[in-house]
Amino acid sequence: MCNNCAETSKYWDAFEEILADYTGDRSQLIPLLQKLQDVYGYLPKDVIARLSERTGIFVSQIMGVATFYAQFRLEPVGKHVVKICFGTACHVIGAENIADAICRELGIELGGTTEDRLFTVESVACIGCCSLAPVITIGEETHGRLTPDTARAAIRAFRERAVTA
Repeated sequence: MCNNCAETSKYWDAFEEILADYTGDRSQLIPLLQKLQDVYGYLPKDVIARLSERTGIFVSQIMGVATFYAQFRLEPVGKHVVKICFGTACHVIGAENIADAICRELGIELGGTTEDRLFTVESVACIGCCSLAPVITIGEETHGRLTPDTARAAIRAFRERAVTA
């Protein structure tokens, strides 16, 4: 057997389980992509290719759906997703400065993933905590009333807890 994990049966077992319920109805594409992303963490190219083979839906059509909807990822994400709110309140109070500070702290650009795959940083339209603006979430934790310094401190503290956990 090939050493490449993509060739192992374990890699494809979940795929086969998800496709077992496929009835040939193309309207099932979005739920299939959602389930596949839940398993793999993103939509790997080989999974998209096999999905095309199994469903008869062209890769270009699958990619059209996967790139149209923001919920789908074509690249792996970090273990912890940092979401930076760019809603009106956060934007006015300094979301851009918070984003710059976090990205510099992690050594990545907005939308990027750290080399150790511990963090991915994303911008979001609204977190729903306007009274805490500017606000971010790190995983399930919410951090508000941030300055660039407190945002960097939140990232450092989270990293320290994640590494020692």
